[in-house]
Amino acid sequence: MKRRKTRQISIGPVKVGGDAPISVQSMTKTDTRDIRKTVHQIRRLEEAGCEIIRVAVVDEEAARAITEIKKKIKIPLIADIHFHPRLALMAMASGADGLRINPGNIGGRDRLKPIVMEARNRSIPIRIGVNAGSLEKDFLKRFGGATPEAMVSSALRTIEWMEDLGFHLIKVSLKASDVLRTVEAYRLFSKKSDYPLHLGVTEAGKGSGAIVKSSIGMGLLLSEGIGDTLRVSLTGDPMDEVRVGYEILRALNIRKRGVEIISCPTCGRCEVDLTRLVQKIERAVKKITTPLTVAIMGCVVNGPGEAKEADIGIAGGKGVGVLFKKGKVVRKLREKDFVPVLLKEIYEMTQGR
Repeated sequence: MKRRKTRQISIGPVKVGGDAPISVQSMTKTDTRDIRKTVHQIRRLEEAGCEIIRVAVVDEEAARAITEIKKKIKIPLIADIHFHPRLALMAMASGADGLRINPGNIGGRDRLKPIVMEARNRSIPIRIGVNAGSLEKDFLKRFGGATPEAMVSSALRTIEWMEDLGFHLIKVSLKASDVLRTVEAYRLFSKKSDYPLHLGVTEAGKGSGAIVKSSIGMGLLLSEGIGDTLRVSLTGDPMDEVRVGYEILRALNIRKRGVEIISCPTCGRCEVDLTRLVQKIERAVKKITTPLTVAIMGCVVNGPGEAKEADIGIAGGKGVGVLFKKGKVVRKLREKDFVPVLLKEIYEMTQGR
């Protein structure tokens, strides 16, 4: 795939756009005013590989809390602003590395102006976060609803207002809960502007359905070279957002992080508790960041051959199995040794890379 060439901006030390790696973001689910809980969640997200974090700024107390939160985290922080321009000004004064504003509820050009002027003075980027559910009324009327064309027009008008004020540190998102509408909006915008794009399918939901929606939507766009940073919006633990984000990038061979476990779906030939085996290995390697592909197969006869692209793997049988590397059998193992032997090999391989 050929990646779309975009302008490059910096969110703190993290570059977005241009030839920078596609970054993985998340958003805290805590009350930002609860500094302890918010910092704890951000630190867990940092361990999971989150590279940019966004927090909701619901009032002045939340805006002020950014100062203390920033002291205790490592990754850049974006303040999420709705309705109130003064909260954006306070968030920047408190040390936010970036802003997200929603043109559908910030209140128009005059209310946007002081935010943009302060952001320009501080060299703080702003994401124009267009959301189909809160689009401006004039665009809804003109286009007959929150169509992709309406969403793109909202973004372009806000860009024009910002550029008129001499501001160009801009990132854009065009999110809907509908996958195809989201994809079409990003495609359309990409033909009209070279500002970097933050990908996401908003309000995706919870569980497998939400993961499928996000994976299809972002996967389609990324495969076309569209997208510079992303967030997988899931109801629940934000750590899942980061893990799924990296899995999407891994599946498209864009970025690789951590241990990828591939396993067969099992069939009548399987004579080992493969599900339990996979779960044990997954838990043990969760914090490893070095890229490595590990195969766990349920058939000694076909397993090594089917997983020959894996760096290392186990193919299990009844009471026995084999350890293989790149499809070549290295040695036989007893079933009770599957987990300790495989983990020892994984740790040795990742520590030296």
